[in-house]
Amino acid sequence: MLEAKELSYRYGEDSPVLCNVSLRVADGERLALLGPSGRGKSTLALLLAGYLPPQKGTITLDGARLPKDCYNPVQLIYQHPEKAMDPRWKVGDTLREAWDVPEELLAAIGAEPDWLTRWPHELSGGQLQRLSILRALSPNTRVLIADEITASLDPITQAQIWSVILQEVEKHNMILIAITHNDALARRICKRMVHIEELQGE
Repeated sequence: MLEAKELSYRYGEDSPVLCNVSLRVADGERLALLGPSGRGKSTLALLLAGYLPPQKGTITLDGARLPKDCYNPVQLIYQHPEKAMDPRWKVGDTLREAWDVPEELLAAIGAEPDWLTRWPHELSGGQLQRLSILRALSPNTRVLIADEITASLDPITQAQIWSVILQEVEKHNMILIAITHNDALARRICKRMVHIEELQGE
């Protein structure tokens, strides 16, 4: 169970992006987080994955705080995959830091083995996105947060990528939180849909 209790966050002196947000997601649950841009969806994703500290509130996984000195069981996949790749490392080294991705999974998501020998700047955005998704699909991942990860991809590639993600999510009983503007996609991949405005408190 991933649980957030009364999270609040603001950037600088601006009005709070999130105010007393609470959310519970059970193991194996697939939740779509919907809402327009600028309403705090990506900020909530960063908080849930431990990349931002909440200014108020708590986040727990099975009742415990997220670990800081080992593999993070909450993995966030960004819309812009270059954020997940260290430009000083070849992409294969970045993947192997997380886990040894099986060749059949590389093939299933449409990734070529020789991509692993390249630097991030040598690959396209779509190629990097496939690899950043594979990196996050480690069997040690308990929660997968996908932030608009296929928004810039064509429908055929979207379907291929989501097929692989859903297969691995089900196989390992992961929690999936899919952030999207696309209601049709949300209905197709998730069983529960929540609008960010519904989570905001007083």
